[in-house]
Amino acid sequence: MEMLSGGDMLIRALRDEGVEYIFGYPGGAALHIYDAIFRQQDVKHILVRHEQAATHMADAYSRSTGRVGTVLVTSGPGATNAITGIATAYMDSIPMVVISGQVQSHLIGEDAFQETDMVGISRPIVKHSFMVKHASEIPEIVKKAYFIAATGRPGPVVIDVPKDITHPAQTFPYEYPDKVKIRSYTPATRGHSGQIKKAVQLLLGAKRPVIYTGGGVVQGNASELLTQLVQLLDFPCTNTLMGLGAYPATDKRFLGMLGMHGTFEANTAMHHSDVILAIGARFDDRVTNTVSKFCPNAKIIHVDIDPASISKTVVADVPIVGAVDSVLSEMLALIQETDERPDAEAIAAWWKQINEWRERHGIYTKPRYDTASELIKPQDVIKAIWDVTQGDAFVTSDVGQHQMFTAQYYKFDKPRRWINSGGLGTMGFGLPAAMGVQIAHRDATVVCVTGEGSIQMCIQELSTCTQYHLPVKVICLNNQALGMVRQWQDMQYSSRYAESLYEDSLPDFIKLAEAYGHVGMRVTKKEELKAKLEECFALKDRVVFMDIMVDQSEHVYPMQVAPNGSMRDMYLSKTERT
Repeated sequence: MEMLSGGDMLIRALRDEGVEYIFGYPGGAALHIYDAIFRQQDVKHILVRHEQAATHMADAYSRSTGRVGTVLVTSGPGATNAITGIATAYMDSIPMVVISGQVQSHLIGEDAFQETDMVGISRPIVKHSFMVKHASEIPEIVKKAYFIAATGRPGPVVIDVPKDITHPAQTFPYEYPDKVKIRSYTPATRGHSGQIKKAVQLLLGAKRPVIYTGGGVVQGNASELLTQLVQLLDFPCTNTLMGLGAYPATDKRFLGMLGMHGTFEANTAMHHSDVILAIGARFDDRVTNTVSKFCPNAKIIHVDIDPASISKTVVADVPIVGAVDSVLSEMLALIQETDERPDAEAIAAWWKQINEWRERHGIYTKPRYDTASELIKPQDVIKAIWDVTQGDAFVTSDVGQHQMFTAQYYKFDKPRRWINSGGLGTMGFGLPAAMGVQIAHRDATVVCVTGEGSIQMCIQELSTCTQYHLPVKVICLNNQALGMVRQWQDMQYSSRYAESLYEDSLPDFIKLAEAYGHVGMRVTKKEELKAKLEECFALKDRVVFMDIMVDQSEHVYPMQVAPNGSMRDMYLSKTERT
């Protein structure tokens, strides 16, 4: 049997697990591990400029591929810098393994240099964590960590490794396990057949149905099955922010996104529905508005891999715990086996009503913003990006107005193409996320839509783009303010802009991009927009930073902000509300 040190054992275990890339940043407690990386060729390391960026890169690598992302950081500040990215992945159920160096075992608890309790600090935002106590444990711990991260409801796992455990002078037998079994961890795979039959009967009897899907359909690789089900039943479908792309956005059955900035037709249809099939969604507050007023006449079927998510916020009439692909396969088989179909007349009447709502207040049937304005509108930028990329790009975003405009106006027809921080709402996510996607998909078009506030959170990663030749396209919708904060201040604080304006302090983003060796472009005129975007995307092997000066006063609509309101209570513009 081969004898390896703890550091070599760790990297060999990652190789044997199929890890392709590690995103990380070195430091004293992790140097034995980094030396092991240097002495092999199979597992590649991407050197970031800040540990938060490493977690976001690994996160987006995972979101775009379905594989587990891997992060390596050192102890103390290296580990704590990764916390925001771990929480981002945890909130959105993204599989990730974060390996943190730790001070030597005998120094733990002694307030040693760069010591922090990484296991304790991260406990509320990880699925599980391990502290390695002996090098011989490493292969089994690595196997368990990747299994836990990827199965059931996915999430991040931390492995904390004291420096002495990885010492090169101490070697131990190495054998990587073929499989893993954890007695206390047995995630559900198949749903309960009796519950699935009840759900199918409820669906076939529905007169005003809606299929409401979240990120679980994307993470569960069930988009094709969802599409088959929607088209077989001819039911309307809506996606959450995290679920965009699970159902083709250009299909006529798609109602658009639902929730706080969802479409009028999606939110109104949900409110008036009689049966809701919720798949891989968690009924979070950005969807439900006031829970007591949520879809008052609907029977709810809730499918989720995580039993803790079912009836947590909204009580399910038919709860189904299971992997979404398995449950949808069984549902489709049951429907196809029977001659029974939904009431065609009732479904046609339901579609007639939905199309009337679309025509009245839909953002796709006619523009709901001032298209005659000489100022560049954020909506026009996103629509132009969709045109220029032919709707086939990977799109990441930061958090704020630009994120919502992108979710509304870039029509995602494929899963794993929309990469954003949904649950935590992490500014700084967009650029490193785009880089993680570009690492995974070298020949793809990758776009980061950001704002002049968010981009400055991790802008140093433009240096990482230079080192690894990652030709992402950064589209900055520059309204010279924290746009979403200012929108709320307009709507609820009589336009008192408390600390949301930058005054004249913003950098020259063009010169900054050029300082990192990239291409910078500025767009100030509406008539230049399309041509400049075409020029940007034609530079396939270069990072391009586009600083687009957009209308500072534009708000994102629709928007639910009515206190104690239901899903149908929305602002449609600055002067209209339902």
